[in-house]
Amino acid sequence: MTVRLILTRHAKSSWDDLMLDDHDRPLNKRGRKSASAIGAWLAERGDTPGQALVSTSRRTRETWELASAAFEDAPDPRLRKDLYHAEPEGMLAVLREASARVVMMVGHNPGTAYFAQGLVASPPPDARFARYPTGATVVIDFPEDEWGAVTWRRGKVVGIAFPRDLL
Repeated sequence: MTVRLILTRHAKSSWDDLMLDDHDRPLNKRGRKSASAIGAWLAERGDTPGQALVSTSRRTRETWELASAAFEDAPDPRLRKDLYHAEPEGMLAVLREASARVVMMVGHNPGTAYFAQGLVASPPPDARFARYPTGATVVIDFPEDEWGAVTWRRGKVVGIAFPRDLL
């Protein structure tokens, strides 16, 4: 048996209000479209998460909300303050607590990019994987039966999407 991670960087956020705290920035118009497109792509693939681990920031919560609208039976998100601008080791610690076979994690860069790079045995040939632009989503399978056993460089990329390609 395997476990599957859907790792998403939040979609494009708004910088319209420069007085707004970083944690409270919403998605912009393009970001809202991108988040919905990522959800549709995942649903089309049959990648519906059984658990969602989402940073507490407004832009990650909105990304999850819009993406999850495409799923028939979306779980309630587990909002995790420790995912807000988390480093890869912290993200791995959160993931190891997961309980569903398919988990979606929505976070921030640069941690999400470094986390993705550290998880996979072989990166996909698309150079954007290293940058992990807003809305980037990778689907990674691990040859483990439970999340507590997941470690670095064991994942296999089975899907990758960038919003620009979906819109």
